[in-house]
Amino acid sequence: MRYVENPPNPWLTHSVEWIGEPPAARIEVFEETETRSIISSNDSPDVAFDHSINCYRGCTHGCTYCFSRPTHEYLGYGAGTDFERKIIAKVRAPELLRKELMKPSWRGDEIVFSFTSDPYIPLEANYKLTRRCLEVCAEFRNPVGIVTKSALIRRDVDVLQKLSAEASVGVYFSIPFADYATARAVEPFAPSPNARFEAMKTLADAGIQVGIGIAPTIPGLSTDIPGLLQRAKDCGATKAFLNMLRLPGSVAPYFEQRLREKLPTKADRVLNRIRDARGGRLNSSVFGERMRGRGQYWEAQHKLFEVYSKRLGFNEHRAGSERHTRANTFRRPTAQGSLFG
Repeated sequence: MRYVENPPNPWLTHSVEWIGEPPAARIEVFEETETRSIISSNDSPDVAFDHSINCYRGCTHGCTYCFSRPTHEYLGYGAGTDFERKIIAKVRAPELLRKELMKPSWRGDEIVFSFTSDPYIPLEANYKLTRRCLEVCAEFRNPVGIVTKSALIRRDVDVLQKLSAEASVGVYFSIPFADYATARAVEPFAPSPNARFEAMKTLADAGIQVGIGIAPTIPGLSTDIPGLLQRAKDCGATKAFLNMLRLPGSVAPYFEQRLREKLPTKADRVLNRIRDARGGRLNSSVFGERMRGRGQYWEAQHKLFEVYSKRLGFNEHRAGSERHTRANTFRRPTAQGSLFG
């Protein structure tokens, strides 16, 4: 079977003639104005949080393994290159967030940015949707969690410091590979691992709690877990987590295609190890198993992560820590308006 950039329409026939390298693809941006809500909730045992906000649909980082790719199919797009080239900006996100936080039913639970798209894709430099939502959270003193691959987050140090002082905020940088060549092969347009570590240190030096997510770990490619944890520690990280690769639906063939194109000598070994960790398949859709694997190779990686995390002091709750003793900080402001003007 031959896989292409986006799964083809089975009702159409076509022929292909090689005429050379195609021109650089144009990014298309669509502004979504009819969104009715912005906080998404889940009850999945695989996800460590209950509420999230996605200011964008699609992600220009182009990570070949991204489990969110099939969400683009709901919009009539493809899960392949469409996911990284057709981006939807939810331009009403900040005002919707304010409206939802004002509801009596909202109790101030932690909100995570983001789940299906990086909150700091390059378009954020222009739209500032993530920043404006963080400003709303700071105004309401609502706890926040952030997962990102982007160094752009350094722009928002002032908002994050406000959240850290009056509520709580934790920033995790997703860094599954230490090697630049490997990262570029499967995360082609994401900032380099070095850039992510430098951003981590910048935030830590500013007094913001930071952590590392070795996520996803890809059997056969994620080979330096101790080194990643040590460097994160040196950059001020105090938290760490490990997640197994997920390849739901159309993601599996797209990932395999890109893997064979960019890392042809490693592809078969990587795919075989993924199958070994997934009971002979490339993916598991069983609740409770989607973010972890099985088998000897996975168990060895997980054990290595646990040993080095403990050795380096990650995920320890310090006695008397303000973060773990502070009462619910959420409150609705008596006067509207942004604290950041």
